Amino acid sequence: MTRQILALLLIGFLGPLHAQNNEPLANQLSISDESTREIPLDVDRSPYDLAVSPDELYAATANQISNTISLIRLSDHQLVDEISCGAQPTDLEFLDNQRLLVTAKWQGELQQFEIRDDRISLQHRWKIGEHPHGLAVDHQRQMAFIGLAAADQVAQFDLKHQQIRRKITVGKWPKYLTLQPGGERLAVGLGGESKIAIVDVASGETLYTEPLANGTNLGQMRSSEDGKYAYFTWMVYRTNPINVGNIRRGWVLASRIGRVRFDGPAYREAISLDVPGKAVSDPHDLSISPDQSTLIATGSGTHELLIYRLADLPFVAQGGPGDLIDRSLQYSPERFRRLPVGGRPMGIHFGKDSKTAYVANYLLNCVQVIDVASGTIAHTISLGGPQNKTDARRGMEIFYDGTRSLDQWYSCHTCHQDGGTNARPMDTMNDGTEMTLKTVLPLYHVTRTFPWTWHGWQTSLMDSMEKSVTSTMQGDKPSEQDKRDLIAFLATLKAPVNPFRNADGSLSQEAERGKVVFHGRKAACIDCHNGAYFSDGKIHDVGTGTESDFYKGYNTPSLLGVHEKVRMLHTGRARDLHRVITDLHRPEDVNGEGELSEQEVSDLIAYLRSL
Repeated sequence: MTRQILALLLIGFLGPLHAQNNEPLANQLSISDESTREIPLDVDRSPYDLAVSPDELYAATANQISNTISLIRLSDHQLVDEISCGAQPTDLEFLDNQRLLVTAKWQGELQQFEIRDDRISLQHRWKIGEHPHGLAVDHQRQMAFIGLAAADQVAQFDLKHQQIRRKITVGKWPKYLTLQPGGERLAVGLGGESKIAIVDVASGETLYTEPLANGTNLGQMRSSEDGKYAYFTWMVYRTNPINVGNIRRGWVLASRIGRVRFDGPAYREAISLDVPGKAVSDPHDLSISPDQSTLIATGSGTHELLIYRLADLPFVAQGGPGDLIDRSLQYSPERFRRLPVGGRPMGIHFGKDSKTAYVANYLLNCVQVIDVASGTIAHTISLGGPQNKTDARRGMEIFYDGTRSLDQWYSCHTCHQDGGTNARPMDTMNDGTEMTLKTVLPLYHVTRTFPWTWHGWQTSLMDSMEKSVTSTMQGDKPSEQDKRDLIAFLATLKAPVNPFRNADGSLSQEAERGKVVFHGRKAACIDCHNGAYFSDGKIHDVGTGTESDFYKGYNTPSLLGVHEKVRMLHTGRARDLHRVITDLHRPEDVNGEGELSEQEVSDLIAYLRSL
C-alpha cells in the first residue's frame, strides 16, 4: 500500500493530511512569515465559505479556525488535500478549473492557488490591505473585485497584470458584493450603512443606493443569471422594547431575503423568512440553481437550509413584506421547505445539475452534499478536527445558536457579529430600562476588562451570561456549564489584525504624533483609556449621558479595534471619530487642558485607528 493511499485512508479517522510530491504536510507558506508550518490534525477547520470548480471536479473550503484551504474531489466525495493560507480566509472563487482565489482578511491579502492532480499549491499572494472580505470575479476581463471592509472601498484587481487597478470608495463596511453577468455593474452591500450600492464598473461611480430600513447583518450577495437582480440576505432590527409579544410579532429582530435591480433605481424587494413560533435566525449565504428554478439560503443560527421555488416568491417592495412569512409560502411545501442540517451552515453552492447543493458547515467541520429534490443530506465529507470538544468549542456552539432565544429569533452572534459589533444601536434591556438604545460593545478581551456593560454595573461575568440569554434573548436559563463554556469561548476571541499599521506592526509617522497627543496633558485621553486594553475599568460621568439612563456614568470602553466601529459613544450618535473628538466627546470638555488643533485632531485619529 502506497503512502499516499494510506494517508487518504487515515483521513476518515484522524482528519486531513497534506501530501505534496508524496511528502507529508510541511514547507507550506506560513500565515505570518516564510517559515514552515504543519497543520495539526486535532484543530477545528470551521469552513466559512465554499466554492465549486466550473467542471464540478472539485470543491474547496476556506477554513477560518485552521487558516487552511481544503480540497475535495467530488466524483467520490473524498478530501484529497489541505494547505495553509493567510489568516482568516473569508471568501473564495474559482477562476477556472485549476485556479482558485481566496481573500485572507486578517492577512490583508488576495491569494491564488493552483490545483493539479488532486493537489493544491500556492501560486501568488498579493497585498490588498484593509480587511479584504467578499470577492467577485469578471472571468472574461480577468478582474477581481474585493470588498475592503475596513477602508470603505472596493479594490479592483487586475489578475493578468497582477496589480490593483484602483480602489473605489463606496461606503461603510462593504463586506459582500456581486458582479452583474457581463461585468457592467457591481452590487455592494454596505453593512455599516444599511444600503446596497450599485456601482458602474467602467467609471467607478456609484450610480444609486437602495436603503434597507433598519437593516443590519447584511450577508452574501448573488446575481440572477439574466442580470436583472442582486439577491442578498439581511436582518431587520426595530427599536421596540424586547418582550415576548414584540419578539413574536417580528418587531425586534427579523430575517429577510431581498433583491435590488441592476438596471436602475427601484425600491428594494424582499420576503420575510420567519415562521411564527419557529423563526429563522442569522441567514448568511444563498445560491440560485443554474436552471433558475430554486433558491437556497443558509439559516446559520437555526442550523438549516431554506429551500424556495424562485419563480413565484412573493417579493414585495413598498409597504412590505410584512413581519412574518407570507402564508402562501408557509403552507406550500412545494414552494418552501426547511431542511435541518445541524451545526452552522455557511457557504452554499449549487451543482450543475440544479439538483445538488454543497454546504460548508462551520461547526461540524464538514461539507454536506444535499439532494435538493428529496431534501436530504446525501453525503457528509469530514474536513478533520478534534474528536472531543473543548469548553470553548461548546461555548462557540451556544454563541451561534439562535434556538437559545425565544422562538429562535436571534443568537449572541446576531448582535455581536463574530464576537465584534454591528451597525445599529440596540435596546438589550441590560440596564433594566426600555428604549435606551446603546451601541453593541465588541467582546474581544471581554474576560479581561472588568466591569461589564456600558454602565459597568455588571460585576459577574457568569451573571452577565445568564442575563443576556434570559433577558436580552428571552431564552431559557442556561446551565452553569453553559455559562462556563460561553466564557471559555469569549476568552478565545481576538481583535482582528489592525490594517492601519505598517507591515512590521509599527505606527505611521502621523500615528506616532497622535500617540503623543493621546498621552499628553492637552488631550489627556490616557487618564481613562489606559493599560493593555485602553480601559481603566472605572465609571466616569463625562457629560454624554441622557435623562433616561437608569445608571449614571459610563464604563470606559476599550479602544482596541475602534477603527472597526461605524457607531461611536453609547448612543451611536457619532458616525466617525472626527465628530467624537471635535464635538460630542471633545478632550477639552472631559479632562484635557485645551482645544486641539486640526493637525492634532488628524494625528490623534490616525493613532486611534491604529489601536
